[in-house]
Amino acid sequence: MAVERFEVPDARSGPYGVTAGPDGAVWFTLVHAGEVGRLAADGTVTTYGLDAPESGPSVITAGPDGALWFTRMRDHRIGRIGTDGTARSFALPGEGPGPYGIAAGPDGALWFTELNADRIGRITVDGEVTEYPLPVTGGFPSMITAGPDGALWFTLNQADAVGRITVDGEVTVHPLPTTGTAPVGIARGGDGALWYVGIGAGLVGRITVDGEVTEYPLPDRAARPHAVTAGRDGRVWFTEWGAGRIGSFDAGGAYRGHELPVAGAEPHGIAVGADGAVYAALEIGEIVRVTG
Repeated sequence: MAVERFEVPDARSGPYGVTAGPDGAVWFTLVHAGEVGRLAADGTVTTYGLDAPESGPSVITAGPDGALWFTRMRDHRIGRIGTDGTARSFALPGEGPGPYGIAAGPDGALWFTELNADRIGRITVDGEVTEYPLPVTGGFPSMITAGPDGALWFTLNQADAVGRITVDGEVTVHPLPTTGTAPVGIARGGDGALWYVGIGAGLVGRITVDGEVTEYPLPDRAARPHAVTAGRDGRVWFTEWGAGRIGSFDAGGAYRGHELPVAGAEPHGIAVGADGAVYAALEIGEIVRVTG
């Protein structure tokens, strides 16, 4: 495995979420600085300040309108930034909902989780917000992804469950078999299932659209896996936040651990770039590109 490192201008800014942009670049959030960054194909890093430095930009995704959309967890807004760096945001109703995960839905809107409010939200590219209550109290809905079945799938960190919501707002909750799983990241795999990571139990799980769950315990159960993505190589890649490592499982369930050459890396978000490489955001102040 080869690791290429790209430093952000301020190591204290906290790279957190990462995604492939429509312009061929990799875009990421800087949670401590209240900024969004762009890593160009030639390795150039550019950062864009937001209107609120304390906004806490967290998870980021490419939207259906050619822009990047992200959650602002601390000031309870949804942000949008064009590939030219022009940013705006939309306030959410209610008191302190804590938006966190966000994903483009099959209906041309963005769907997001509300950590503190037991709700899933939907926002159109024009900023119109609709919210759907969950049948779980204190579930802490975390990350969300579009599934292969035309619905959105999300993790319920404090409920040890994975949820499914249709574009009409119908919710189904699938309890997970291991107590203390505390799932966070979730992504659609290349095999037509959903893959999630359990930060509490040190495992990676696979759930079919019918709700059938298979678990893959990590060799290091204290690794605290945080985010997950599907690679073009057929593997599922994930960050091991507590271990400073990038992990992967192949289609047969074989694990590979990839140590990062960065002390105290704290890898959070992970995504596949336009070049097919895997990119991870390290809170220590770097974006890494992983190949091989």
